Amino acid sequence: MEEILKVDGLTKSFKQPKKLFKKAEGPHNVTAVDNLSFIAFKGEIFGLLGPNGAGKTTTLRMLATLIKPDSGNAFVDGKSIVSDEDAVRRKIGFLTSELKLEDAFTPDYLFDFFSGLYGIEKSVVQSRKFSLFQKFGIDAFKYQKYGNLSTGMKQKVALVVSIAHDPDFIIFDEPTNGLDVLTARVVTDFLQELRADGKTIILSTHIFSLVEKLCDRVGIIIGGKLAAIDTLANLTKDKSLEDTFFDLYEGVTGEKI
Repeated sequence: MEEILKVDGLTKSFKQPKKLFKKAEGPHNVTAVDNLSFIAFKGEIFGLLGPNGAGKTTTLRMLATLIKPDSGNAFVDGKSIVSDEDAVRRKIGFLTSELKLEDAFTPDYLFDFFSGLYGIEKSVVQSRKFSLFQKFGIDAFKYQKYGNLSTGMKQKVALVVSIAHDPDFIIFDEPTNGLDVLTARVVTDFLQELRADGKTIILSTHIFSLVEKLCDRVGIIIGGKLAAIDTLANLTKDKSLEDTFFDLYEGVTGEKI
């Protein structure tokens, strides 16, 4: 298998707000990601599974070059997220709930605008827009203002905008959060199509069924550290993924759920 992503010792801490540590003792920094290392291969869906606050989003934001690690590095198709951010950004698509699109613009305009940022030829833009808008049912709403769309339609628009440049490496942060069951099915089916086309997908989630449905391999992240990484079959053996996760969680934290 061809290695497309190498994560090597990523670490990131954040300062706590002053109001939280005025009277507190000990360190005033919180380590969100702690010496995280793993690899991902071309044409696979790799999941980061963990509870809220485990460090999933911080990890993905570092991989997307939105924030810099305190230490460590990662390489997307050989390009460093630390020293070659522009090259990494050209190679990736990144969908996150933090992507805030302008309410006054239409899906049609937004797709053209984001495509233009990558210098894509207009004929290619139109062809790709037609295909994606048809697939996700955006066509009937392409001239409506983004702010007037339903939550599910906004998520669909955000998804197609994030991959307007047809990247080979795609990062999705909680891709089905807040979606109705119909829209979630459209999104998960599309992720499987992307994998079939040879794309590499990194997704974070706290939803066991999503990992079981989509992921070739999964890394379980707890407290900013990788507690386990393998294929689902090797990780779970004769248990459910949920039971496997909570066994690991208890072993790492000492907390029984």
